[in-house]
Amino acid sequence: MPNAESPAPASTTADLQRLTAALADPAPLNWLITGDSITHGLVHTQGGRSYPEHLHELIRGELARVRDIVINSAISGNRIADILDDWDRRVASWNPDVVTLMIGTNDVSTGGERPVLSAAEYAESLREFVRRARDLDAVVVLQTPPAVDGLNAPERSRIAEFAEAVRRVAAEEDVLLVDQYARYAELGNGGVPWGLMGDPFHPNAAGHAALALELARTLGLTPAGSRTLPLLEAQVGAARLNA
Repeated sequence: MPNAESPAPASTTADLQRLTAALADPAPLNWLITGDSITHGLVHTQGGRSYPEHLHELIRGELARVRDIVINSAISGNRIADILDDWDRRVASWNPDVVTLMIGTNDVSTGGERPVLSAAEYAESLREFVRRARDLDAVVVLQTPPAVDGLNAPERSRIAEFAEAVRRVAAEEDVLLVDQYARYAELGNGGVPWGLMGDPFHPNAAGHAALALELARTLGLTPAGSRTLPLLEAQVGAARLNA
């Protein structure tokens, strides 16, 4: 992180302070966003922008941080183990100042050929991710995975348990948390927000707008006079009405 002098021990409070200070500093930042197909952001947006692309516009456009770099290293179908196994390429080689992770929609699956994971095993891998990212002196941001339609994707019906594992790891490791699962539940009035879904477990373009809004608010990426944020809010609102 630019101009970091004798940084305080990593914590949610310290990381927010570091990020706020860095955003006020012209020295460029490297933002690394990683995860699975939701973060990869292909197909299910049907040509619309994914949440990492909205983040790119907020940072390099509306905040005019034109020398910042926003990198999306997510890969469809991945679990947390895949990122850890490919750590250098997916995370470390980019020298990130900020690392965000949304993973779990495949880790939770009880279908297919891969081993079935427990929430405890998943949580331990998340802890390893946090440890490695902090070793890079990066601000770490964990995101819970969004809602799943368990009736039509029963192999992913444990998603609430895995979202709670993310919350627990974030609290115990004192890491920034963006609770996308809780926000989706709110937008769906306690259920699946149908207007935000492209299929039983992938957000559509409006769903990505909702993810971007929650991430931007948590990280303080809310420039005064923003044109992007009201448009995203309108897109989410319209999708809920038309569900």
